[in-house]
Amino acid sequence: MTTTLEFDPKFTALILIDLQQGIVGRPLSPHSAADVVTRAANMAAALRAKGGTAVYVRVELAEIVTLPVDAPTRDPSAPPLPASASQLVPESGHQPTDLFITKRQWGAFYGTELDQQLRRRKIRTILLGGVATNFGVESTARAAFDRAYELVFVEDAMSTLSAPAHQFAVTNIFPRMGRVRTTEQVLEALAR
Repeated sequence: MTTTLEFDPKFTALILIDLQQGIVGRPLSPHSAADVVTRAANMAAALRAKGGTAVYVRVELAEIVTLPVDAPTRDPSAPPLPASASQLVPESGHQPTDLFITKRQWGAFYGTELDQQLRRRKIRTILLGGVATNFGVESTARAAFDRAYELVFVEDAMSTLSAPAHQFAVTNIFPRMGRVRTTEQVLEALAR
């Protein structure tokens, strides 16, 4: 497998999933939330500088549809989340010129204007990062793959609740939908 990475920044979007207060504050593995957020902010700045699109996706936690499941993602007896839980963390580097998407499910395409906004910008390549690898990132990736976007999974700019869950997605799922690379490899491609 080659690790060379080439893409045209002007037709590339960095989609960052759920870098928000109510999610980034959870214990994550294998990469800490602080590392994921820092790497995401660095990539967003570099892509913006080359004419690319930074997309920040947040989930409106108070509006998530709850269905009967065996393993809820949130304890139903927990107190309500504060309003700030759905706000992006300032360290994520979001700028007013970035694209902001609010979702109410795991995936960023379902019930949002994301696909329309990307197509208007003639986006062909999507760089993906955020939290959580095997929930929001993977759900978004599957929908992007179905829509024929070229995908680059930035392995060290995403994390989840357990290292084995992260590793399974990165090793078994993502290589079948796109290319798995590091933040350093993405930044090197942008520097060329």
